[in-house]
Amino acid sequence: MKFHLILLLSSLVAVFTATGAHAEKADRDKPMNIEADALKHDDQQQLTTFTGKVQMTKGSLVLKAHRMEVKQDGQGHQVAKLWAEPGERVFFRQKREGLNEFMEGEAQSIEYDGRADQVRFSQRAELRRLRGTVVSDEIVGQSITYNNLTEVFTVDGRIEGSKTTPALGVKPDGSRVRAVLSPRTDNG
Repeated sequence: MKFHLILLLSSLVAVFTATGAHAEKADRDKPMNIEADALKHDDQQQLTTFTGKVQMTKGSLVLKAHRMEVKQDGQGHQVAKLWAEPGERVFFRQKREGLNEFMEGEAQSIEYDGRADQVRFSQRAELRRLRGTVVSDEIVGQSITYNNLTEVFTVDGRIEGSKTTPALGVKPDGSRVRAVLSPRTDNG
């Protein structure tokens, strides 16, 4: 049983790393464009808060949320934290470099780190790879970290505060990571 689990996890990693997960490289150098119902800026802290129907675009990257805070460091690198309204989820979408593919996801909160080129989905997280308009791969968990630079996905099924029972490898709340992976075709 343990061998099969290790084999399955190895296969998941191989599928996602073999096909790559690079976002559009040009997105990193694009300006962050934001629309919202309201804005508050604290110049001393370099913190801007947007509320109400927030939509952020940065090249092919699109984020939609109820509230977003953007913090900028001295070198101009931005970290955006986004939250959904209760019962809703934040939306993420970004084109993959040189392909007709998109990464798309949702979670109750999302953190986008422009310098690290990393997106972290928290609570009710879901990440999908679309080939054209067709969903080809899907990963679901409580938190997902998607790193464009290293091509590494990390998925955790645990709900915050729950612990895995080491001897049994079972999570007491029954939470699990779920993945659906489609085979690669010659044309994609």
